[in-house]
Amino acid sequence: MPNANDFGLLSPTYTNITATTLIKTGIGRLRGIYVASTKSGAIEILDNVENAPPVMVREFNVAAGHYYKFGDVAFGTGLYVILKNTVDATIYYF
Repeated sequence: MPNANDFGLLSPTYTNITATTLIKTGIGRLRGIYVASTKSGAIEILDNVENAPPVMVREFNVAAGHYYKFGDVAFGTGLYVILKNTVDATIYYF
């Protein structure tokens, strides 16, 4: 199974978001998401460059101070993260 070294990276890149965001265009891997704060928030993750299927991870509720591991799951078109309600999250990816 490919890992971070296949991308020539030793550690993931990260992006902090507080609104729905296109994180990356093209192929890559999602390592995890850290939620710094939330107010009844939820996250959904798409393998796309816009808000359209395919869905990588269906909507799930999040808790502040929690890290959600995704085990370097691959995406092919892009990494699009939808935030519902109030969420401050950092996305770790390759």
